[in-house]
Amino acid sequence: MAAVTPVRQEAWPLPPIAAPAAQPDLVRAPDGSLLLSWIEHGDAARGEVAHTLKFARFSNGAWSEPREIARGGDWFVNWADTPHIAATPDGALWAHWLRKSAKAKYAYDVVLARSGDGGATWSKPAPVNTDGTPTEHGFVSLWPVGENRIGVAWLDGRNTGGGDHSAHGGHASAGAKHEPGAMTLRTAVFDASLARADERELDAMTCDCCQTDAALTARGPLLVYRGRTPTEVRDIHAVRSDGAQWQATARVHADDWTMPACPVNGPAVATHDANATIAWYTAAGETPTVKLARSVDAGASFAAPVVLERGMAVQGRVDTALDQHAAWALWMDEDANGQTLRFARFAPDLSRELQRGDVAKLQGKGRGTGMPKIALAEGTAFVVWTDVIDGKPSLHGARYAAAP
Repeated sequence: MAAVTPVRQEAWPLPPIAAPAAQPDLVRAPDGSLLLSWIEHGDAARGEVAHTLKFARFSNGAWSEPREIARGGDWFVNWADTPHIAATPDGALWAHWLRKSAKAKYAYDVVLARSGDGGATWSKPAPVNTDGTPTEHGFVSLWPVGENRIGVAWLDGRNTGGGDHSAHGGHASAGAKHEPGAMTLRTAVFDASLARADERELDAMTCDCCQTDAALTARGPLLVYRGRTPTEVRDIHAVRSDGAQWQATARVHADDWTMPACPVNGPAVATHDANATIAWYTAAGETPTVKLARSVDAGASFAAPVVLERGMAVQGRVDTALDQHAAWALWMDEDANGQTLRFARFAPDLSRELQRGDVAKLQGKGRGTGMPKIALAEGTAFVVWTDVIDGKPSLHGARYAAAP
């Protein structure tokens, strides 16, 4: 077996970002560039707009100037349910964010905007969910549909009865009473005029506030999320489309994690042709664990997972990336010494581990450090994460030359 040359971490300076800033998203566009979005948090006491969603593009080794997507004072913003940015092959950019719909803490809607001029101007935001209920709608995933449309998946609380997680097991304490209504998983497709089509419910009972993720395979989109059963088993599920219709949902692996409330810890998916990797967190058997599994048939089936790490320090908050060179995974640990953002790199078929290490030791603790992101471009892995320094969240980046 040939020796594996370890990749080295290099500095990856990010574009000018005004702290406090957090909620990053990092994706590879169809043209090979990287899109980074984030929220800058204004100081209301100084009369500043509460939140501004911005983005920048990384191409040919350089960043574009940051541009504003939207700003508002009526947004729902937190560490887990974050905005996303995407690009379609026609060059259009798309972004979503969350807007409060009522006074209840978790009553908010998803809105979507499009730019046809590289982000110089953006459309008026259009509602993604139109049920009109003062409930939770979020944890969104985006993927291209053909040349010029976007697919959107979201968790939808229209059946939960109110924008309060205690009513449907979201952030409820263990053993809290659940109302009959459950969170659902819904999808729709939007065209260049933001007209919707093909809205449907894919799962009538899901975990309440775990992130969803989606990626495009050679056979159509693959969507992953945390399911939920009436007996409170909350394992990871996948559902795929053949381009014409969605197939039946199925568990990625039978962890059989029984959990009476949402862990706020969703899965991540990456694809390359018909291959896919899914990373996720589970605490089945009372042991926090992060896992990575592989599919060679666009998500129709998955091999037994690789255990990335287990132990009480494991926090999850995973991401994954895949190309012809390697499969990558990110996750967070936290112990008495603080938080660590970790990575592992595998052969694309997960047959052997090539390398693992620490991306960063963080000063921040708890949920304020949010969700790290990884993307691959031209054989290099790019990572962005949030740290909290002197009480202010800020974004940081690193890259790894991944090509052999």
